[in-house]
Amino acid sequence: MSGADGRAAVPAADLPESRLRTFLRVRAGGLPGAFWVLWGGSLVNRLGAMVNPFLSLYLTGVRHVPLATAGLVLAVGGAGSVISQPLGGYLADRFGRRAALTGGMLANGATLLVLGHARSLPVLVAACFVLGITLDLFRPAAQALVADAVPAADRTRAYGLLLWAINLGFSVAMVLGGYLAAHGFGLLFWLDAGACAVFGVLVWLAVPETRPAGRERAAGGFGTVLRDRVMVAFAGIIVVYAVVFQQAFATLPLAMKATGISSGGYGAVMAVNGLVVIAAQPLIGHRLDGRDKSRVLATGFAVAAVGNAVAATAASAPVYGLAVAVSTLGEILVFAVTAAVVADLAPPALRGRYNGLIGMAWGTGFLIAPVAGTRLLALGPVPLWLSCAALALLAALAQLALAPALRRRPAAR
Repeated sequence: MSGADGRAAVPAADLPESRLRTFLRVRAGGLPGAFWVLWGGSLVNRLGAMVNPFLSLYLTGVRHVPLATAGLVLAVGGAGSVISQPLGGYLADRFGRRAALTGGMLANGATLLVLGHARSLPVLVAACFVLGITLDLFRPAAQALVADAVPAADRTRAYGLLLWAINLGFSVAMVLGGYLAAHGFGLLFWLDAGACAVFGVLVWLAVPETRPAGRERAAGGFGTVLRDRVMVAFAGIIVVYAVVFQQAFATLPLAMKATGISSGGYGAVMAVNGLVVIAAQPLIGHRLDGRDKSRVLATGFAVAAVGNAVAATAASAPVYGLAVAVSTLGEILVFAVTAAVVADLAPPALRGRYNGLIGMAWGTGFLIAPVAGTRLLALGPVPLWLSCAALALLAALAQLALAPALRRRPAAR
């Protein structure tokens, strides 16, 4: 059968399947098997990641740690995070991506179990410090693995898909975690530890090693990374944004609790983060390939500023949910493009260390966030959220200033 123009007509029954195939191919086609194993493992890991978002409530509610002291305990965990990713980056370059990722996941699971059974303040502080070290020990290896396995033209899309999987798991974990936290925290620690073990073992069994071999590995160390002024400046911008981003975990649950919103309400509000990523990332993630990364980042930082300004007006769960939704749109842009920028700047043999430096920037922000955030919250939620909005705008302006230097740098292989 032919149409009026002489071309063969497409059966109506085939159109939905064809459109679905095109939709999936544009967004997920052409990526290697190692990436999809990492994607699946990340999803499982995030489905179980219930402890960290509720850690401030665990410390203050279950272990009866005073608010100011809880901020310091969380800051100790942030100090561990500063160490975490540089160490993970070294391990990824020195011993391989698989060993660093699997070892980091197993160490994190064991630390979660210790923290869940801790009673005294010194043990809580020590466990939080080790948790900070192990929490993101795997991340430089995971980011380097994507950069190793995925061609440069597809990396922004690949990192966006990874963010999508993480947030799909996160949205479920927040709702379930909020329910479980309202009935006791014990099971949260066991589920989180189990998900860490599954992710680590899956990567060990199913992902081939991607680290450059032989002479390619002898290409410098952290000194080389620190002499890269563009990379160091970019890491400084990420510190500023990280202080803002971490308030969702450090102070948002406390601010909501002060207005009479339960831990379950916080879990539902934070699930909005995952739901927005799930809905929006497939629509925009593939469109970021080829766009100027600095402009995308600056836009993401500015959108985060708007989200924090909305939070300054919040006194109910729906308004907090709106603030999280707006901030999440910025997060989608920031997280996908940040990893792609690092992959462009890093020599293949130093991808672990470069990702370790950007991870150190996140950790530094996470170290500052609970101390600064809890003290601003003591003045009231409005000073806290407006300060965060100002910092996000500062990050946007700094990224636009750095943009010419990034454009002059050719992408790494």
